[in-house]
Amino acid sequence: MSRDPFGTEALRESVLAAWRGSPTRFREDANAEEDLRLGGYRDRLLVELAQNASDAAGDEPGVLRLSLVDGELRAANTGAPLTAEGVAALASLRASAKSAAAVGRFGVGFAAVLAVTDAPRVVSRSGGVLFSASRTRQAVPELASARGGDVPVLRLVWPTDEADLPAGFDTEVRLPLEVDGPALLAEFADQVPDLLLALPGLRRVEVGADAWERTEDDGVVVLTGPAGRARWRVHRVGGELPAELVQGVESRPHWAACWAWPMDEPLTGDVLHAPTPTDEKLSLPARLIASLPVEPSRRRVLVGPAASHVLDRAARAYPDLVAALPAVERTALVPLPGFPLSEVDGLLRAGVLSALRSAAWLPLADGEWAAPAAARVLDAPSEDLVELLEDVVPGLLDAELTLPEHARALAALEVPRMSVGEVVEALAGVGGDPEWWHRVYAALAPLADVDSAVREELAALPVPLADGRLVGSPRGVLLLSSDLPVELSGMRVAHPAAAHPLLLRLGATEAGPAELLDSDAVREAVHRSLDDPAVEGPDLVRTVLSLVERAGGRPWLAELALPDSTGEWRRADELALPDSALLPVLVEDAPIGVLDAAVAAEWPRAVLTGVGVLDGFTVVVDDEPTGPDHDLADEGGWWDAADEPPARVRGIRDLDLVARDRWPDALRLMAADPTTWRAVAEPDGYTGWWLARYASLGGAPPSAWRLPGAVGLAGLYDEVPDVGLPPHVLAAAGVRSSLEVLDEDDVADLLARLGDPERAVPDALVLRVHAALAEVADSVDAEPPDRVRVLTGAAVPADDVVVLDLPWLIGVLPAAQVLAADAAGGAAEALAELLALPLASEEVAGEVVGEGDEVVWAELGAVRLACDLLGVDLPATPVVVHDELVVAADGEHHEVPWWVDGSVPHAADTPEGLARALAWSTGRWADRHAFAALIADPTPAVLLG
Repeated sequence: MSRDPFGTEALRESVLAAWRGSPTRFREDANAEEDLRLGGYRDRLLVELAQNASDAAGDEPGVLRLSLVDGELRAANTGAPLTAEGVAALASLRASAKSAAAVGRFGVGFAAVLAVTDAPRVVSRSGGVLFSASRTRQAVPELASARGGDVPVLRLVWPTDEADLPAGFDTEVRLPLEVDGPALLAEFADQVPDLLLALPGLRRVEVGADAWERTEDDGVVVLTGPAGRARWRVHRVGGELPAELVQGVESRPHWAACWAWPMDEPLTGDVLHAPTPTDEKLSLPARLIASLPVEPSRRRVLVGPAASHVLDRAARAYPDLVAALPAVERTALVPLPGFPLSEVDGLLRAGVLSALRSAAWLPLADGEWAAPAAARVLDAPSEDLVELLEDVVPGLLDAELTLPEHARALAALEVPRMSVGEVVEALAGVGGDPEWWHRVYAALAPLADVDSAVREELAALPVPLADGRLVGSPRGVLLLSSDLPVELSGMRVAHPAAAHPLLLRLGATEAGPAELLDSDAVREAVHRSLDDPAVEGPDLVRTVLSLVERAGGRPWLAELALPDSTGEWRRADELALPDSALLPVLVEDAPIGVLDAAVAAEWPRAVLTGVGVLDGFTVVVDDEPTGPDHDLADEGGWWDAADEPPARVRGIRDLDLVARDRWPDALRLMAADPTTWRAVAEPDGYTGWWLARYASLGGAPPSAWRLPGAVGLAGLYDEVPDVGLPPHVLAAAGVRSSLEVLDEDDVADLLARLGDPERAVPDALVLRVHAALAEVADSVDAEPPDRVRVLTGAAVPADDVVVLDLPWLIGVLPAAQVLAADAAGGAAEALAELLALPLASEEVAGEVVGEGDEVVWAELGAVRLACDLLGVDLPATPVVVHDELVVAADGEHHEVPWWVDGSVPHAADTPEGLARALAWSTGRWADRHAFAALIADPTPAVLLG
């Protein structure tokens, strides 16, 4: 073999001639190599060694071994041996001898060895070469001295005869180290996995005792090393650059790009590989390895048309990498929002997102694929709901993509999120079968359970009805709770197969018999049942009565049209049962028909009365009445008679239809039914008020009679005839048991009875009546009577009668001219106003005749003892005592027991006269008779006996 197989002597002479001819050229070469050593290639030693090994491997992936031998770093590789062209490239600082398809473009990459040595050697089975700073300084001492001994190392190359290559390897780079060897190998070990992925020309890298291997199968690269195994999903594309983009003698028309996604853990802090690592930071989930034009330092991409073309084509290929992954993993490759980390990163992110948005790679619910631009994702994790909507919502993504971990990726792709409200809109008008709707409700229910806003959006959720219609909201829809008759068209009853508890939460009502009966549809059907009963009548009657049988009656069901005994249709409350006890007590022309016998036989009595058919009297109840609007006879009169509007109405209907001669039977019928009896016996109730005035017992209203036991009313009221009714029923109907003055009617009745000369009214009763009238005088407006009852007991014309207001005046007035009433307590003024009579004090003026003895009460021994026994303080005012007290009035003299002249009492010297004057003076008028007895005999025996 030649000692200089690569022509190194000629290369040296060429360089030396250039340096000697132009010292400037020497300085330029020295400066350029210094720039590479200190700048672009300062930390790329392993990258360049691995790249050269990959280039040398050719078609068969090669092996790179890195080891320390006698203080040297040795990098042995398999593949093509060193050539003369390669040696020239190593010594050029510019041109590369690699093929167009090889990774590197510039021979300057070998300058990376200068970071660890100044005497590198390359030994190959075809020969070897060396570079040496020392030998270069010896070759050009004057030039070296001018730069202080700093010379370019890689410009002068010498041959070397070393041939002891490791077995199985074809070339070895040998670098006497100026740095810590073991530390350098440790750095290399960290870089190996990335280099193996970037350089498909290498299948194995050994660093000291450790080794890493690369295998690839079906788009998955597996890197195996001391720390374990790492898998990468890869996708490669390539092509030819347009002619206008290929420039320069070293330009290559072919481009290649590889996307690599780590399958075992996310990619962070990555850089662009071109194909070895650059300083271009990337924020993509996958690594890009591409043949891009780079600066000589291989650290930065030369951004321009060629780079843009490759980056664009690489971005367009990104969806193919994504599509190679299982559907549930694909969103992991979507670049999430963030600031680009470099200019190249910005270009790639924009291109990748654009390509992803337009490519069909997202899995749809129906098993097809869609581009994000044509897709929608349900904004709620529900596999069942997505499955149900796959034929309803075009472009709906698979349920897996509704999970939170996919949300940011889909947002970056601008995939619209479909809210529950939009789901509801999409469901409007959908004609799914009831079972399908049930499944929809079941899928939506968990969402409604945890979010009140979702429940609001579901307010317009469609519901299929039993009659085939689809309504736009659950509100007002009825859900049958059991097998119930539903034969009414227009009823909002959910189809049983669609019913779900969710509908109840959204406003539907669980429809047992009661809810169904109270539904708007039933109410409306009942309300219009008389419009055309021949068409819907029989079915409606059957449905309503069936519901009433289960749920009981309702007051408004009285409108239900039912057939009567003549075949006509009438309101239920205008019909009576054929055997009703009510019919015999009514007048002959009462507007009450008889229910059809067949209907009466078919349904239980309680069901028919529950819809208003009459079996007895009907009671109207209103716990919050607002006026006399309950269709009760003379209800307005009852309201007017009350001091305040009634808080409740409980009244018996149709009382005015009872025949006058059948009232005993009618009352007996009312008393037998607890419901009607409660209305009759209610205190101050309507029914008792009406019966007392308008019912008929013995030809007169009940209030015109007294009970047999009410002897205290004898003379004023006659005893009720024997009509076969017990006292409690008679009393409830208004027959009087005591003296009561409730309203103007009672006042007028009492005045008329007191003024009836044919009545012998006991004096005590007259006094009680006048007292009762005085109590109500201010609240009634009665017609003054023509005749009044006076102290003689007679009923006399009212023209000459006065009302006694001052009790001493009775001594000078005729009894036949004085109304029989107690003048105490202001009653006189009230009676005078009520009866339009003058007060006695207005008509009579009297004067004491003669003089008496003025004494203080305490000087009267009997008076003093009487007051002491009664515990009454003696008056401080004096009294004038007369042996015989005479008063002149109306031209006549009258002997009287006592008198009051102004404020001075006068009294005859008798127990009666002193007692009355004393009672008046002490304000104890009611005790005047006790005073009289004690003044006559002031002893404890009289007081206690």
